[in-house]
Amino acid sequence: MWKKRLLALLVLILGVAVAYFVYASEPATKTHAPKFFSHFQFKLGLDLSGGTHLVYRADVSKVKGENVSDAMSSLRDVIERRVNIFGVSEPVVEVQSPGFANSGEERLSVDLPNITDVNEAVKMIGQTPLLEFKTENPNPPAQELTVDANGHATGAVPDFNSRYIATNLTGQYLDHATLNFDQNTGQPVVSLVFNAEGSKLFEQITRANVGKTVAIFLDGAPISAPVVREAISGGEAQITGQFTPTEAKALVGRLNSGALPVPIELISTETVGPTLGAAATNAGMHAAIVGFIIIALFLILWYRLPGVIAVVALVLYIAIVLTLYKLIPVTLTAAGIAGFIISIGMAVDANVLIFERIKEEVRNGRSITDGIHAGFDRAWTSIRDSNTSSFITACILFWFGSSLIKGFALTFGLGVIISMFSAITITRLFLYSLGIARSNKLTKFLFSSGFSK
Repeated sequence: MWKKRLLALLVLILGVAVAYFVYASEPATKTHAPKFFSHFQFKLGLDLSGGTHLVYRADVSKVKGENVSDAMSSLRDVIERRVNIFGVSEPVVEVQSPGFANSGEERLSVDLPNITDVNEAVKMIGQTPLLEFKTENPNPPAQELTVDANGHATGAVPDFNSRYIATNLTGQYLDHATLNFDQNTGQPVVSLVFNAEGSKLFEQITRANVGKTVAIFLDGAPISAPVVREAISGGEAQITGQFTPTEAKALVGRLNSGALPVPIELISTETVGPTLGAAATNAGMHAAIVGFIIIALFLILWYRLPGVIAVVALVLYIAIVLTLYKLIPVTLTAAGIAGFIISIGMAVDANVLIFERIKEEVRNGRSITDGIHAGFDRAWTSIRDSNTSSFITACILFWFGSSLIKGFALTFGLGVIISMFSAITITRLFLYSLGIARSNKLTKFLFSSGFSK
């Protein structure tokens, strides 16, 4: 028995240490905790911290179907790098697949915490250039000619863009850009270096277009159209134009921060003010605290001493879950807090099943020790089945849901897993450590409706 009590004491001490970590790692808490604790603050979503939510439409009509996923992943990485350069804390850039692929478009959502100036947010994304390499159109539009009164041929000159067709080589394959100066003219030149795949594409394009021009487009506008003298290996190219050194330097910075692999268009903006975010955070915390107090009162009044044990196990459960939120880390949203609160209810449900089973076994003539063992064993099947079905539901929601639903599913799923541990392991350990083997004065504190037969 002393081993069980010692183990219960160790679990309690560890629980207190975990709870202290959760408390001391918050910036608003003034403690003498180690400084590294400050690296484990709660990561709040846009609806709680305030900021800007942007939704972009990505034009993937010119991307082959099997390459759409890679192009969108590259777009996400590029935009994430771009906003990171501006010092935005914890940006969330996610690819949304609403089923528009057949129509040549995809969606990308960008969450920028603590950025409430929509124009500033849009500027961060919009400054990232779209880099394209195009080859001569083998079938350019025919030039319509007419003859004027003097016998001179006149007509519309084909548009420059119509003279070229897109290739697979875009900024998606750019490794980095550097600023150099032409040794003869002293003009600034932007040198491009492609990654391994981009180098192969560039060599293929130049090999197939020897004696022809390959045009470089930036944000849809032609920058230069050099004539290819020979196939170029090594994955290096140059952009020359009427740049000032300042303009060329800015272009290099923009290219290095990420050239967009596909065109994007802003279609939706939403701003959450810091005041509204703080109000949502406080409301969620208030709901969690009130819910916990009501549950604790119910357990103690109805189950007495086992209820007290269940409340202690519940506190440890909350501390463990909150610690996981910090260590993973989990981005907490209003929906995520709702999932956490529901998971607390699941943890209570497990304790209720166990205690009711114990009462039933003792009333049927078992001793208190046997009743506790049988109660846990027989309640386990129901607890396992209900929690398994809940966890499967959480997985489905996380896999197929939007970012809002994923926040709920993640906190709920983690809570379900930890609740099984706290109910079966911690509650059992604490109840066994009481060492109640037969009816005595302590027995009357076990259950409100009587423990003995």
